[in-house]
Amino acid sequence: MAEVIFDKVEKVYGNDVRAVHDLSLEIGDGEFVVLVGPSGCGKTTALRMVAGLEEISDGTVSIGGRVVNELTPKERDIAMVFQNYALYPHLSVSDNIGFGLRLRKMPKEEVASRIEWAAKLLGLTPYLDRRPKELSGGQRQRVAMGRAIVRHPQVFLMDEPLSNLDAKLRVQMRAEIARIQHEVGVTTIYVTHDQVEAMTMGDRVAVMRKGELQQMDEPQKLYDSPKNLFVASFIGSPAMNIVEATVERRGGGIVVRLGDQELPVPEDVARRRPALSGYSGRTLALGIRPENLEDASVARNGGARLHGRVLLTEALGSEILAHVQIDAAPVVTDDVVEGAVVDETEQVVAADLLGESGDGRRTTFVGRFDAASRVKPDTDIELVVDTAKLQFFDLDTGHAIHESAV
Repeated sequence: MAEVIFDKVEKVYGNDVRAVHDLSLEIGDGEFVVLVGPSGCGKTTALRMVAGLEEISDGTVSIGGRVVNELTPKERDIAMVFQNYALYPHLSVSDNIGFGLRLRKMPKEEVASRIEWAAKLLGLTPYLDRRPKELSGGQRQRVAMGRAIVRHPQVFLMDEPLSNLDAKLRVQMRAEIARIQHEVGVTTIYVTHDQVEAMTMGDRVAVMRKGELQQMDEPQKLYDSPKNLFVASFIGSPAMNIVEATVERRGGGIVVRLGDQELPVPEDVARRRPALSGYSGRTLALGIRPENLEDASVARNGGARLHGRVLLTEALGSEILAHVQIDAAPVVTDDVVEGAVVDETEQVVAADLLGESGDGRRTTFVGRFDAASRVKPDTDIELVVDTAKLQFFDLDTGHAIHESAV
């Protein structure tokens, strides 16, 4: 068994910077787990503590039932794949893949057999005699993976291995890494800031923020049932639309009021979230995914409606992303702003969430529309809302509103 267990792990640097705080999670034998979060959230530090490249300030890390806090990286039986490949330029692909095996004085026949196996698995057989400079970026990354898997380690550790590749190649390599991990069956921890990468690759995804684990779950459960505002705004592309709404009782049911408009809360939704009734007369954060909004003029089904004005559209061929201004107050908390940061180069500020007016009374929603929509900028629009998919969060705590009484 090669399960990896973090038990109340802490990492504090000498200047009292807490990089990881009280991290507890279990990664099963053969499982592919992705650590995801914005820059500086502690995901790479957590990975490096498993590898033995960072000392553990407190708590324990176990691999295969053995506490490894005091073991050297070599003694941990792990293999790491970095984003910069780290190949030897003067060695052939074959020699790069087999380099670690030869250091361990493994018999030549065994080395050759493992290289052949890895090359076939990775589609590198035709390139075994080439040097790294003769390879594409994707092929170099495959060589780096080959060097890791030939060792038959207990655990693979991957630190942003696709960040140096172009967008199209990243998509291809995502599928390749997932396939290879499934075939090899080795416990894998994969670090990325790209939530699309995380959602498409991991058996489970662990979302981190400021050194703390926010939520760990299967990708679809993470998407459908985020535990707090940070996870809700971070997971999903485009991000979830989040707006202030007031809960009101109406004719034995519940409605949520957004500015001068309202949406009915379906009975089954209210039944699944009994705590929602305790918010009557109070303001909460209402979340609506872009795909749960549709242009009423082409909507296949009826439903609750919202009115807004189209600011701009993005035609993507198979769909249209429409940015629609709604007269309702946006939620601009630290959770939402930090979660809405797409990557290190795109810092979302409060003004971006306030809509065009910037007055705090209007919110810009993004709707994922059918390509048949003829929506145009600077026009009024009626939106159909799938109210069965509404999400609710407490404004003070940021926590999702589910079952507990208020």
